[in-house]
Order: sequence, then C-alpha cells, then structure tokens
Amino acid sequence: MAADSRDMPPVRLLPDVELARLALAAPLFQRAVRLARWAAPQVRIDATAELVEDELARAVVELELGDEPEGDTEAADAWAFAVDTGLVEVDLAEEATGSEELSEQGGTAVPGKALELLTRGGPRDVIELWRIGLESVVAEASEPGLTELFDDLDGEGPAEPEWDPQEEAAFLDGALANLYLLTALEAFDTDSNGDAPGTAHGNAASARAVPLPVLAASMVVPDDMDVPTDAVLEEVSDAMMRLDDHFRLLAPTGLVDYQPVDDALISEDPEAAEEPEAAGELPEELGEEEVSRYGMVRLTPLGVLGVRDRLADAGVHAPALGDLAGQDAAVLLDALVSYPEAAAYVEGEHWLARRSPVDAARELLAAARGSDPGAPARRLACQQTLSRLGTDAEPALREVLDDRELGGLARVWLVERGAADVPAPDQAMVFWLTIDTIAAQLDVDDDPELLGDLVRDLVARHDGFFDAAWRVDHPSTAEVLEAMGRLHPDRKTAKEARKAAFKARSSAGRG
Repeated sequence: MAADSRDMPPVRLLPDVELARLALAAPLFQRAVRLARWAAPQVRIDATAELVEDELARAVVELELGDEPEGDTEAADAWAFAVDTGLVEVDLAEEATGSEELSEQGGTAVPGKALELLTRGGPRDVIELWRIGLESVVAEASEPGLTELFDDLDGEGPAEPEWDPQEEAAFLDGALANLYLLTALEAFDTDSNGDAPGTAHGNAASARAVPLPVLAASMVVPDDMDVPTDAVLEEVSDAMMRLDDHFRLLAPTGLVDYQPVDDALISEDPEAAEEPEAAGELPEELGEEEVSRYGMVRLTPLGVLGVRDRLADAGVHAPALGDLAGQDAAVLLDALVSYPEAAAYVEGEHWLARRSPVDAARELLAAARGSDPGAPARRLACQQTLSRLGTDAEPALREVLDDRELGGLARVWLVERGAADVPAPDQAMVFWLTIDTIAAQLDVDDDPELLGDLVRDLVARHDGFFDAAWRVDHPSTAEVLEAMGRLHPDRKTAKEARKAAFKARSSAGRG
C-alpha cells in the first residue's frame, strides 16, 4: 500500500550549489531559459499565454527540435515552464481575455525578472525557480488529457469523463512518497551496497532504479496479502500504466530518471509486440533486461530534494542529515534511536563537529538520563555517539562514574581508550547496565535472531544470571526478563527467565 507514515527516514541532500547545477541542466529548465532569452525584445502570445503558431515554429527551431516527432509539444512545454516560473512575463490585452478566438494574438511576452536570478542570485534562487516549475508540471500530470476526456464517443458527444484530478493527484503523490521511501531506505542499506558499517552513500546518485511494476504494486497490493489475486494484479497493471504516463511527463524536469514501458508491450497492434504478454501481465520469472522493458524509475538527487519539500509541505516529517546539528542533545538522541545505523553515524558527526569534545560529551550524558520507557534507547544512542570522541572528552566521562544510569557506559568508554585508574564496577552496576542494554535493543532492534544471540551469550557468561537479574532496580527489568524467556531457545532457561520476570513484577508491586 502507499506510504502513509507521517515520518520518513532521513536522506542526505547534495549541497545547494550542486542541486542548482542539476536544476539548470534539467532538459525542461534548460529549454525554458533558452526561450526566455530568445523572447527579447518580445514575442507574440495568444489569450492563454501560449506562443502563437508562427512564434511556436520559431521556438522549435531555437531549441533545435525540428527533427523531433514531438518537437512542437516539447517547445510548448518549455514555454509553459518559462511562463510559470517568471522567466518570461506576459502582457495580455484586456479584450484578449474574453475572446473566443484563443489562437489569435492576445498579447506579448518579454524576458522576466526571474531570468536575472540565474546570474545575480544564489543557488537557492535557482532551486526555488525549479520548484515552482515542478509544481506546475506535477499539477499538469493530474489533469486529464484528450484521451481520458474523449475515450468513449457515442455519436452524440463525448462520454462523461471518469478522470478525477484530485484522486489522480493523490495517486501521484503516493507514488512519489513510496519512491522516496525506497530511495531513503536503500541509501543506508549497508548490506546491499557493500559499504562498511558507519558509512552511507546517502543520496539518490547511486540508488538503484525501481521496476515500475514493483512501485505500482506498492500502491495497490495490501501489506497482508502474500499472493495477489487476479483482480489485484489487474489493478497493478492499471496503476503501472498510469505511472508510465506521469513519469514520462516528469522526467524532463529532472525529478526522475525514467526508462518508459516498452511501446511494443502496450501497442494495440498484436503484431508489433515482440512478446505475448500485455503490459502489466508479468510472467513469473524475468531476467534483468526483460524487467526493464516494463519501466524503471529512480529519483535523482534533485528529485530527492523536490519530493522531500513536497512531503514537508504536506505535513510529513522528512528529515535530512545535518538538520539536527544545531539542536540540543535531547532532540538528537530522540531522533537517532529511529535512524538506520549509518544515518545515525552521519548525523552524529554533523552534531559533534559544532562542539568541543568535552562539551559534547557532557551534553549527551545529561540528555541520556531518565527512567521513562525511551531512556534505554537514548542511552544506547548516546553511547554510540560518544564512541566517536577521543580522549579529549575523558573529563566528562569521569564525572559520571558514580552515576547509576551512566557509570557503566562511562567505564566501558574509558577502558576502551586505555584510561588509567578506572574503578571496577560492582555487580549491581553490571547487571543494571545489562538490563538497560537489552531494553534498548528491544526498543530499536527488530531482528529476533540477533537479540536471541545476545540473550544466549549473556546467560552463558553469568552463572545464576536470573537469580541476580530479577533484583535489578530498573524500570524495564520485568519486561526484559519476559523477552529473554521468549528469545532463549532452551526451554529450561526460558522458564527460568519467565519465573524471574514474575519475581521482578511482584517485587515492584510490593515496592
């Protein structure tokens, strides 16, 4: 189903200078700029601000599109982009706005003030112009074309159109959100890209293209449906062809890299198709080359910015790495607990870069305190962020050696750096840190196999673990012991864990 979360994973955005360069290189923007300069001293337009016929012919020549089958359309699209962004300014005569002869001259157009921003403005000005133009193209993608309006003729006039612009706009927004989500997740998937832990390529530049049927299925197939029904597969096919139309229109903006559905697969002439399958009717197994014939789409780095801005405008939390650099440690840790490991590493680096090591350590440790349900995960994020600091931060860690909540992680940090005179923890601190660590892992890690390994290792290394663990004065003790009972493969040990959890709850109730 379409992404409906109000929170998105973090993405890494390219610097504004690079994004502005990409915007200017997008075919539609590039052509719009050329036409804006070509419009001097003025050109003639009709009552809808479109170029009149002979001016459009000149524009086609200016853009060197004379040999293109859709040259007129591409030139008209570029002109519309220039008008929508203010790269050209139009002056319509009053009588033109009420004229029924829309093809006649209704006014003139000249280069607009926005054109000056390309030479006198900064990267943000260029990006904002691109965004304005993008919104116009996205809006156009949701409007019905002639095919949709006059699909069925009964001899007495056009049939009632079934096209719903609002529904289509919501469909496209959902598809872009799903594509954004897939891009963001892959950017920090260290298993798939071969990066070492703690690294992230983090933008769309190296993201894999998504097969169009996969994106269409994400919009249609319910999450709990293992095997789609024939009816659902038909919906996937319809969604795929709708997306093909949209992405063909959006590709020139630079929002997506798109390889369209092979025309032979959607041709009405059976002899024109090289394969017997109709569009959307995918065989059970296809090679990479065959899959690509059904369409491939990828958000560009510029597209990541564009969709992120649209998500933010819609009220969706769509963070970018570096957003938290100026926030306090409490905000940082609350966010990092839900970030992929590599993304958390990069965000932590941004945050640490603005502070001295000792000040950063003190702020992180203070924010990690607490007995609320989210505190263990915060302390884990604190520990992971502190791991990037060197010995300059040592004074801050020594200040919390006697703190019940922080003394254990402080000792671990100091010992790992070979610090001298680190007092050994007593058993109570060791077990408190153990419960706290497992509680954090339960909160942030959904891999039962890894958690099971952790539980087995802890029990194996400590004789009488459960007899000591249930006595730990930690808010999550009973919850952790119950989880250990579920995760440990040995039935006898699992039973001991459940008994210990009961004792912990009873002790807490008496307290």
